[in-house]
Amino acid sequence: MATPDDLLRLENQLCFALVTAARNVVAIYRPILEPLGLTHPQYLVMLALWERAPRSLNDLASDLALEPASASPLVKRLEADGLIARLRSARDERRLDITLTDAGRALRERALDVPRQVMDAVGMDAAGIADLRDGLAPFAGRRVEA
Repeated sequence: MATPDDLLRLENQLCFALVTAARNVVAIYRPILEPLGLTHPQYLVMLALWERAPRSLNDLASDLALEPASASPLVKRLEADGLIARLRSARDERRLDITLTDAGRALRERALDVPRQVMDAVGMDAAGIADLRDGLAPFAGRRVEA
């Protein structure tokens, strides 16, 4: 049985394990995404847009579990790189829709090998990755206000 002192040890902290794992996973993605010209956060934006575009900044930020103010600089950089465009919505001219450019759609083809490269880097197959991801479900998608 764990003592109160054991529970306060750094290596026993869930938060430390998750933060360390997240930092290491992003480090695994960095050299894989570099040839695509993407950072990890930009890759997540592109994944969301490859699934569904056009979409509003608020919708995109929500799917990425970000505040719109945090997603906006990512969108602006991807727009400057010619991968996405912000266009006035046909349904509501006050709204800007974020959509893929031809270059953004073409980048998807080059990104198809990213998951395999990540699996190779961590020595896991798709089922192992899915099990790990699903094990994080209690912590994913929860937004706690500070």
